[in-house]
Amino acid sequence: MPKKPPSPAAPLELREACVIAAQEVIAEKGIENLSLRDVARRLGVSHQAPYKHYPSRDHLLAEVMRRCFQRFAAHLDARGHFDTPQEDLAALGRQYLSYARDHPLEYRLMFDTQWPQSAEHPDLLRDAAHTFDILRKVLRRLHGEAAASNDRVDLDALYIWSTVHGMAGVLNGNCIHKLNLKRAVVEQAIEHAIVMVELGLSRSAST
Repeated sequence: MPKKPPSPAAPLELREACVIAAQEVIAEKGIENLSLRDVARRLGVSHQAPYKHYPSRDHLLAEVMRRCFQRFAAHLDARGHFDTPQEDLAALGRQYLSYARDHPLEYRLMFDTQWPQSAEHPDLLRDAAHTFDILRKVLRRLHGEAAASNDRVDLDALYIWSTVHGMAGVLNGNCIHKLNLKRAVVEQAIEHAIVMVELGLSRSAST
């Protein structure tokens, strides 16, 4: 008997398709031009269809941002883990900066986009906080659980985050290519920043 042809792949469920289409709109036209009407047009469905899953444009944007944080957290968790917290912290910094370099649009959506105000987004808040908790966990290993009670972990986490976030912005920006820097300097910038963070933490611990 002749074999039956394989069944065609099932179409994406509308809720998921809206997220993918929204990311495409943002990539092509910018976040300010995201609308449910444009998403519906891109998917070839009625203008009202996306509203079945997303009551407003802000609800859809919140879901897009939440997915970015989920992928970011998975990337951070996929780093090589080390027995010493110092090495683990350095690996986390490299992983953070590699994501910012390889996924600039998603990085901007997470950290340079105003959160949608009209949408209820507890899931977005939870997944965003989870990425920060990854850093906190490593710092608790470094300082000991008792440090969490005197704010040391959170203060150091904010210091490290601001440093690597600033480095990500510099390396992803246009200005750095206009500064006539040696290629070797740019290539060493990430490792230099990581070393300086380690130095800053060690000096802070001794005071």
